[in-house]
Amino acid sequence: MKANYRNLFFLVGIALLVVMLFSLDMSWREIWANVCHAGYWLPFNIVLWAGIYLMNAASWYVIINDKEHARVPFGEVYRLTISGYVLNYVTPLGLLGGEPYRVMELSPYVGRSKAASSVILYSMMHVFSHFWFWLLGVVLFLIVYPLDWGMGILLGTIALVCLLVIYFFMKGYRKGLVVKTLRVLSYIPYVNRWSERFYERHAEALHRVDAQIAALHAQHKRTFYLSLGLELLARVISSLEIYVLMRILTPDVTVVDSILIMAFSSLFSNLMFFMPMQIGAREGSIALVSERLHLTAGYGLFTGILCRLRELCWIVIGLILIKVKGHKHE
Repeated sequence: MKANYRNLFFLVGIALLVVMLFSLDMSWREIWANVCHAGYWLPFNIVLWAGIYLMNAASWYVIINDKEHARVPFGEVYRLTISGYVLNYVTPLGLLGGEPYRVMELSPYVGRSKAASSVILYSMMHVFSHFWFWLLGVVLFLIVYPLDWGMGILLGTIALVCLLVIYFFMKGYRKGLVVKTLRVLSYIPYVNRWSERFYERHAEALHRVDAQIAALHAQHKRTFYLSLGLELLARVISSLEIYVLMRILTPDVTVVDSILIMAFSSLFSNLMFFMPMQIGAREGSIALVSERLHLTAGYGLFTGILCRLRELCWIVIGLILIKVKGHKHE
């Protein structure tokens, strides 16, 4: 990627980070009090996420590095994983900053077509694992907690939606998804003209990307399921952050509780995908889910705030990594 583009991504990230810092609905004194109360567990969670990002990078790495293309160093994949997520965190609607950045940075290694297909494949895998994780949350709740009519309807709806999305994802993996998505967009007002023009200009490349997506599932099933397994494992391990932070306040929380809180709070906060970092939505959803699991909502709010502080630390790290150049740039 050219230095000018990298600087642009960096400056946009810095600007949005500043906006978010001034948007936090807390005083600096309150933030400091929470940090002091967490003690060494906040640095522990920052290190924990280094391992979680490592699994995310490994999931993407197995997609990128097949026998037909030059191998990309794992360190570079790890850097792009973190910095790409950072751009997604700070960008409204998500995926609008990190994915183009990853394609541009990866292109010198494998070419633009392969870079685009691997980024799309990994983004699909990342979203795909969300639905498996939410389905896991439904199953765990049914095993551990009693069910009333209201919760039964809610869980049934979540399970049905997850199964339908998983089905359509599997169809997309078998036959390609990019061209079909653009065709769907062509029926939507305001974006239909853009999608039609985009398809006309890039039809050959888009069909090639779809062929590479279908090939991963058809010819490299081991790679497909290994990538999915790593993404799902990363989500389960990320629940440890909830567990260790809530254990500061109460001994009543269990590992299963932490998985349920992570699963359902991520579901509800993702419904607010249009907000940078889902400001307010995540803290509120963690508090609500905690209360539904018979834990004090205040515990969930404390946990949500500390998760946000950990995320801000990684945003700073990711912005620094954007300025780090790989071996094949320019």
